Amino acid sequence: MLGTLVNTGAIIVGSLIGYFFKNLIPEKYSDTIMKAISLGVIMIGLQMALEVQNVLLMIISLFLGSLIGEIINIEEGLDKAGDFIENKLSKLKGNISQGFVAATLLYCTGSMAILGAIEGGLLGKHDILIAKSFLDGVVSIALSASLGIGVLFSSLSVLIYQGSIVLLAGLAKNILTEVVINEMSAVGGLLILALGLNFLLKDRIRVGNLLPSIFIPILYFLIIK
Repeated sequence: MLGTLVNTGAIIVGSLIGYFFKNLIPEKYSDTIMKAISLGVIMIGLQMALEVQNVLLMIISLFLGSLIGEIINIEEGLDKAGDFIENKLSKLKGNISQGFVAATLLYCTGSMAILGAIEGGLLGKHDILIAKSFLDGVVSIALSASLGIGVLFSSLSVLIYQGSIVLLAGLAKNILTEVVINEMSAVGGLLILALGLNFLLKDRIRVGNLLPSIFIPILYFLIIK
């Protein structure tokens, strides 16, 4: 759990820095910086997605995952969680829900989150999550400067999400093979790409409802095994 705890702390620190020093950055600069980060996020997602070995599995994963996500309505759940935090902290300025949802999806759908948590659970190594902590901390500064303090509360999502994977990885070490993890990461890459597009486009992709897609490859390889 060490890597996950460090990652959580980095997001908190980065978010506080971005929130309290955002006035030092003119608004037009913040907008340009946010769009530049969006392009970087799209590139990361595209690079991950191109590692796919089974395109048909990716399409099936997105189909089934989006269907499950829409039934459960994960996106609405994330929005409600953000709204709940916003109501509790109504004195703070900014759209807390937007920052919370956007940052949660960004930090939890990447391959580093999955691979790092699995490595921590299986091998007790934290190299990937420590590296992710640095990246997330830097991104948190920019995101919180643009989207507000809601970004800070995404650290709770990271703690629960990555922490759960760390704990479950030890129980599923025979299932989480390199091939399975690669396909999960490729699907996650497409979700990150979609999130980057959300930052740039007015029409919002409900990325939260696509989250189950990441775990469909596990079911696929269990079935064919």
